[in-house]
Amino acid sequence: MQRPPPERGWQVLVIGGASGSGKTSVSYRLARHFGVGISEADDIHLAVMRMTTPTEQPILHRFRTDPEVPDWPPERIVKQFIEVCEQLAPAYEAVVANHLESGIPLVLEGDYLLPAFAARSAFGGFANDGRVAGLFIHEDDEEQIVLNLLAREPSAGRQEKRARVSWLHSQWLVEQADAVGGLVVPARPWETSLERIIEALGTA
Repeated sequence: MQRPPPERGWQVLVIGGASGSGKTSVSYRLARHFGVGISEADDIHLAVMRMTTPTEQPILHRFRTDPEVPDWPPERIVKQFIEVCEQLAPAYEAVVANHLESGIPLVLEGDYLLPAFAARSAFGGFANDGRVAGLFIHEDDEEQIVLNLLAREPSAGRQEKRARVSWLHSQWLVEQADAVGGLVVPARPWETSLERIIEALGTA
């Protein structure tokens, strides 16, 4: 007989983290553990991009339309990325609200999710009431992010600037999560990441 899924205290689990932190792989393992669906914020971002134009949403499209972006310093790229995240928040809010209304549990994961978003008191008119949990995966070693990106995209070589952007983004996420009472879990050791996340959610 198949065992019932473990108990959970949330309806929607928002899992964020910088690119190259390892959050996607552990998010899928977590969704399987709890027997719930999963949605990638990146897919929603792509859908919004396809349905808008640079004129309608200049912030969302700037990374693709501004030829000077590759020359920006990492700090400016992170700032722009956060602005993109904030512009995408209404799309993610609709997804969360839909699952709060339907009662169907969901793991929503991706780079574009912010601690303040997960900590909202309501989504689309539906009260949070503890039904939305936010958790952020943090990789504190910049060189490890370089290695993670290299393993994922070997043909691109050592993406040191991109890793620097991710590291700065991750540091910012930790600060913001601390400010709103969000959970932060170190990415490593990978072997125990699932267990540590389950424990963190259980003691929140």
